[in-house]
Amino acid sequence: MISQKLVLLIETHADELANRWVRDVRQNEATKSYRVFPEATLHQRAFDVYAHLERWLGSEGHGDQVEKTYTRLGAERFREGVLLSEVLEALTLTRRHLWRFVLEQGLLDTAIHLHQGLELYSSVVVFFDHAIHHTAVGYERAAGLGHEKAG
Repeated sequence: MISQKLVLLIETHADELANRWVRDVRQNEATKSYRVFPEATLHQRAFDVYAHLERWLGSEGHGDQVEKTYTRLGAERFREGVLLSEVLEALTLTRRHLWRFVLEQGLLDTAIHLHQGLELYSSVVVFFDHAIHHTAVGYERAAGLGHEKAG
């Protein structure tokens, strides 16, 4: 199945994708705060998403792990003084680089491959939607904006 092949291709090229993302996030006017972070720290953050994409897209990726990881990320970025808009743009850039890479591979050349690629794209979008939401919740909780953890 092409989507599994694409996930493996993305994971195999995680280092390259993380390097692209680091360059973009450090130069992008919408993510100025990221310029102060060490390049290695930024690289590792993006690498973790790309290198473990199958885990994030799998059943365990859509549940508690996404909520826990990205709520924590949002709170950390608040404490670091990064604007929420910049945090969300950085996540969006992560998704964009992933999909650009898929398109660059030229593997979506038949109707079946295109359908499978769109299935992958849909899974990626759902994952990032959840990641963005939980990041914002964690950020708002850390900022004291009234989001109490349901328990």
